Amino acid sequence: MRTKRVVDAIIAAIGLTFLSPLLLLVSFTIWIYDRKSPIYKAMRVGKDSVPFTMYKFRSMVVNAEKSGVDSTSASDSRITFVGKWIRRFKIDELPQLWNVLTGSMSLVGPRPNVQREVQLYSEEETYLLGVKPGLTDFASIVFADEGQILDGSDDPDISYNQLIRPGKNYLGLHYVKERTLIIDIRIVLLTILAIVSRARALDATSALIKKTGGSQELVLLALRKSELQPTPPPGFDQIITTRTI
Repeated sequence: MRTKRVVDAIIAAIGLTFLSPLLLLVSFTIWIYDRKSPIYKAMRVGKDSVPFTMYKFRSMVVNAEKSGVDSTSASDSRITFVGKWIRRFKIDELPQLWNVLTGSMSLVGPRPNVQREVQLYSEEETYLLGVKPGLTDFASIVFADEGQILDGSDDPDISYNQLIRPGKNYLGLHYVKERTLIIDIRIVLLTILAIVSRARALDATSALIKKTGGSQELVLLALRKSELQPTPPPGFDQIITTRTI
């Protein structure tokens, strides 16, 4: 996939250059709010289970990760005032273009996860670690409202494992199986479309999943017309109720 790597690097370099005024403005706004670093360095698990540092704009209070809670609801008290705005428009993810440029991530691929979640993966889910993690993918579009899904939950991490992880990882596995450069380009365009019209992006994502041989369950999931229900993740026959291995 050398071509994919070259395309990723070129687009990331262009993106960082074109967006540099916005990146500087966001950095200054975060810094002026609490006089702390605007960049959050997040440890994630990458291709072949190799850990790497993923960069994000800091949308939470300093040392928020020490709470031990990995999943974030929309009303999480750790999110700062500025953080709410940059998370709303996914601006907090833009520094990951640097990860793409330097090769630890790709533009498109399964979203990287924390070690505590990866340790819970079934053998089937570990196939997600066979490719570079990405800035966006099918699940990034379908579950763009992750914070709202988890809002009001007594245990966001368990709710994530019951409501989001199953669909997210089934979508990720479908991408890993069917990925091509053309599909990557279409996912990037759908991600941009989702900023303008989430409904149109979901319809188009569902159609793309169907065209690439996705199951009827995935096609319907991508439309997000039905309320999410607790289901087992790939490779499991029971709903997750604990994060203890």
